[in-house]
Amino acid sequence: MKGFALDKFKKYSTSTEIDSPSTMQAIIAKGKGFENLEVAQVPVPAINPNQLLARVDAAGVCTSILKLIDQGPDHTFIRGWDMEKNPIILGDEGSVTLVKIGDNLKNKYRPGQRFAIQPAVDSDPINHRERYRDVENMHKCAVGYTLGGHLAQYIVVQEEVLKADCMLPLPNDSMSYFAVSMAEPISCIYSAQQRNYHIIKKGPHAERKPQLGMLSGGVAVVIGAGAMGRMHAELALRFNPRVLIVSDLQQERLDRTILNIGQKAKANNCKLICVLSNKLDETVKKESNGRGADDMILAVGINPVQQHALSLLAAGGVANLFGGLPKGKHILQLDAIAVHYQEIKIVGSSGGEPSDMSATLKAIANNDVDPGNYIAAIGSLDNAIDVLKLIRETKIDGKAILYPHVKKTPLQIIDYWDKDKEIEFLNDRLA
Repeated sequence: MKGFALDKFKKYSTSTEIDSPSTMQAIIAKGKGFENLEVAQVPVPAINPNQLLARVDAAGVCTSILKLIDQGPDHTFIRGWDMEKNPIILGDEGSVTLVKIGDNLKNKYRPGQRFAIQPAVDSDPINHRERYRDVENMHKCAVGYTLGGHLAQYIVVQEEVLKADCMLPLPNDSMSYFAVSMAEPISCIYSAQQRNYHIIKKGPHAERKPQLGMLSGGVAVVIGAGAMGRMHAELALRFNPRVLIVSDLQQERLDRTILNIGQKAKANNCKLICVLSNKLDETVKKESNGRGADDMILAVGINPVQQHALSLLAAGGVANLFGGLPKGKHILQLDAIAVHYQEIKIVGSSGGEPSDMSATLKAIANNDVDPGNYIAAIGSLDNAIDVLKLIRETKIDGKAILYPHVKKTPLQIIDYWDKDKEIEFLNDRLA
């Protein structure tokens, strides 16, 4: 029986002739609110000569979906689209394998090729332009919004995605499905850390040179040890800080940070210190010899926390406002004297671009970051709505990965995930 299951997975993962059914399971949204979400059986979309059809092998459930649930047709990427008349398929994170190739693309793509898709698509809408409220002012669209998403068994790769070069080949076709799906959230962190910069001057007569990224040999601080904060901490090690301080209100999250990257930090000759929030100020002062932090990653969207963190920067230090503040609580006070005399800098970003996704795929393949550290749950598409509710209630600390082609299965809460566990899971549950 085990051999049969293995043969089934091998066929699933290596076949270049993949038949798609007439219908598929998908998570659709028909308007605002959880009451308008549905696990539905819908037709597998037909493709035109300029499109691709891909099988979704794994899909992540992103926190950003909650904003879409709250705003419905008013969301920036929906722009008045009648979701009741034309429901959208959710999901902006995933790993896909090509199934059908449009006639005009057969010289470039072939069935069986694997890709990641950058969901933020820098293209005007090409299809269904009449469905948007003010399409002439819309210069960006998104996968999982008006472009079909990954929380489905199959996804159409539309002209917009191809035009914007958002189809990203894998550096290694043996990459696990979940790792490819995790490239999207990790790429947001990769992108954010690229926004940090330092002015390097090696002597009194040397010219100033900008250096992208966090300061090598410096004191780096990550505030917030949720899943995204922990990813920040692991990726920060690429810049070889002398000290990496991670702060949070919950000791459990700090313990998990040590478990995830303690050995990696030691191997990089980086002193990793995880402290509760009330110990942060004295720890920064001690480890920086009173100078302050060279790099501050604010992975929490809490106004007073971000405001106070600005006072902990060293001369030339950078505060990265990664955690977005809600409207109405988004104004911070800036100490102009610190900007003028201490040359502090404040940076921010909102998601990644195709180049960030490509670099992140390479970083995962090179073991610069272990995405398995940040998987908190796995399951089937049937679990998607429940996962979104867990996210809303802050009852899940990490990513949920759903496998669209497994039979219905209970959501499993886990501490760690890897390729071997994924293969075993799929061996047992592929439909």
